[in-house]
Amino acid sequence: MRIVRSIENYEAGADLLLSIGVFDGVHIGHRTVLSRLLSLRTPGAIVGALTFEHHPQEFLQPGRAPKVITTLDEKINLLAGCGLDVLFLLPFDERIQSVTAEKFLREILLRQLRTRALIVGDQWRFGKGREGDVSLARGVLSAEGCVFEAAPLLERDGEKVSSSRIRELIAEKRFEQADALLGSRYQVRGIVSTGDGRGHQLGYPTANLAIIPEKLIPPAGVYATRAHHDGRTHPSVTSIGDKPTFGGSDLTVETYIPAFDKTIYGDQIALTAWRFIRNQERFSGREELINQMALDVKHALK
Repeated sequence: MRIVRSIENYEAGADLLLSIGVFDGVHIGHRTVLSRLLSLRTPGAIVGALTFEHHPQEFLQPGRAPKVITTLDEKINLLAGCGLDVLFLLPFDERIQSVTAEKFLREILLRQLRTRALIVGDQWRFGKGREGDVSLARGVLSAEGCVFEAAPLLERDGEKVSSSRIRELIAEKRFEQADALLGSRYQVRGIVSTGDGRGHQLGYPTANLAIIPEKLIPPAGVYATRAHHDGRTHPSVTSIGDKPTFGGSDLTVETYIPAFDKTIYGDQIALTAWRFIRNQERFSGREELINQMALDVKHALK
């Protein structure tokens, strides 16, 4: 999959079948749209998606953007797995915001990108001040011979499939339902960094994960997880919290992998198959905490 980070420097060598969106999570609704695009492909045409490096709300409402289900790298990998030929990965900034709806349709989509089919959500808004909608897009594009489809949100078991809904499910610790709507397992990736060493002192050495701030992580608590490292998968116990037993700290994500004794500082670990065990607790001392950790490990390994 080719990645294009500047439309200005893009030279269209083929007709383009395109979808536009944030694609956070690359969930089953997104995949249904992309499958539809792939079904429209004719010889010589290419299939692509247009998305943004960061959630548009980070620019439009700084500090109020939702945490992302998938980091940029994760999103790129998932979109590549959908069979796309090209990904337009753009910054959402003043230039994007200032383009009028008509200019975006006529000059960027039709002339510059050679778009011959566009599929978007039926609530799609675009252009300066969000002036453009699916009615305008259908009128302009159809008149120029471009296929246009506005797809309603996919439903699963009577429930709308959306990135917002999946975030809610993760916040509610309903990971099996979230995974079903994603079409793949929700994961949290991080680089193993040095911590305070307390897990080792307690007999449960943990990998302390450095995670990018915009990533959505589950609420504080203890979870059974699967840890993926260096091509292998291990059962693990992951704790998210501020260590109330030891006076509190910044929120940390630590995972314990039973019977694992490698030094992996600087390596990446991905955690999947999340299942809730218990809420974060404040214990009276080390002994009570150690006993509970033993129970957590036993629970997770089941």
